[in-house]
Amino acid sequence: MAGERAETLDRLGAIVIAALPACMALANRSSPVVVGFAGLLLLAGAAMAGRPLRALLVAPLATPLGLAALAFLAWCGLSLVWSPLPGLSLRTLSEFLPALAGAYLVARLAPPHLGAVAGPAAWILIAACGYVVADLASGLMIREALGQRVAAFAFNRPLLVMMLLVFPLTAFLAASGRRRLAALAGLCLAVAAWRSVSGATVLGLAAGAVTFGLVRGLPARAGIGLVGAALLGALVLAPVEGDLLARTMPESLHQRLAGSSTRARVAIARSFGAAVAADPWRGAGYGTSGRFQETPVAERIEPEMRFMLAVGHPHNSFLQVWAELGLAGATLASLVLVLTLRGLSAWTAAARSTALALLATAGIVAFVEHGAWQAWWTAGLGAAIAWLRALHYQSDDLTDER
Repeated sequence: MAGERAETLDRLGAIVIAALPACMALANRSSPVVVGFAGLLLLAGAAMAGRPLRALLVAPLATPLGLAALAFLAWCGLSLVWSPLPGLSLRTLSEFLPALAGAYLVARLAPPHLGAVAGPAAWILIAACGYVVADLASGLMIREALGQRVAAFAFNRPLLVMMLLVFPLTAFLAASGRRRLAALAGLCLAVAAWRSVSGATVLGLAAGAVTFGLVRGLPARAGIGLVGAALLGALVLAPVEGDLLARTMPESLHQRLAGSSTRARVAIARSFGAAVAADPWRGAGYGTSGRFQETPVAERIEPEMRFMLAVGHPHNSFLQVWAELGLAGATLASLVLVLTLRGLSAWTAAARSTALALLATAGIVAFVEHGAWQAWWTAGLGAAIAWLRALHYQSDDLTDER
């Protein structure tokens, strides 16, 4: 009886993860609740089945990667000591940590149970894309009828989460012989992204597709090195990104990309870069980007640079880590990235290429888009990693069969 109840809970958890695109399309901040609920269902199922939770959830934290991630989180927490905005820091942390916990539970516990819902998950993603395209084509009449905010950018978060999911999900489907369904899901998301106002989704999909094509034919070390160099380069150069772009980006390109507010983005990057230069070692404190213009370091930079510090975050997660957590935080973040990449060297080619594509997709969006600690993004990453690990296990099984 307990075994049946455990299977039911596991199945429900997988179904909830499969439903994530639809939930986000209807409520664009719902991913932390969806992923957290799925994580609790899976945790209850694992406990009821008597699975070794210590090995599943605690042991990974004792690995080099786990210890590096915990050290990074510890530094985030320690920075609250010198944060000039402790209330804002605590509020940001209180939103981020539950989303991170849910993402971790799903990433660790869901993979063995996702195979049964891969097909339905693809159809749900296709339906969610259809809803987005239909509502945009109607002038957002559906959102208006539902009493929701009538704004095209309201679909940006759902599309970005679906962008994270589509690479591991379609790779899983293709590996199990459902190539047409995988292609249809990818095509529908591409159409929805192109029809939307989310340039970041288009950019992320393009980066992931190009990366997958490049690394698929490369040796493991070369592919990992290529993606690692790009991501570490983005992190290392983040504090000087604004100055580099201001010197090298031609006016004609600004005009061509006028819809992307490139001038404002360069100005924001320069302002936060100046703040990093003024306090490079420990940063202003976790979560302070929301009101960075009120931090003491803001008073130490030129007055003309301060205005753009009030935008809420630097629209570059790498730069945000530098501004809030300093060199120590950036060093720990780079260590987490390096250890993550090192772990992929043992994966099969298909799983490794998909993982690198997902890293490129998430990395390019983090470089140009939202704040680093957004709960909806963290939860979406957890669901994507769950599908990725399901693909990894499936690839190992297929290799063993051969």
